Amino acid sequence: MEILDLRNTPCPINFVRTKLKLDEMPAGSKLQVLLGDGEPVESVTMSVQEEGHSIIDKIQSEDQSWILKIERKN
Repeated sequence: MEILDLRNTPCPINFVRTKLKLDEMPAGSKLQVLLGDGEPVESVTMSVQEEGHSIIDKIQSEDQSWILKIERKN
């Protein structure tokens, strides 16, 4: 699983980088994205789902950041 650390990346750049990374991965691949709390995790989660990808898991870590696990669809 590839990891993309976007904890210090503002909205909407964090989604743009997530989308670009997903676009270069084959269907069925999994991506782990590290995001800041609040708007970043909410907007990236919603936008990824609107793009048709699946959220496999969404976990808040000890430092209050989030780990978003995404499966790329077609």
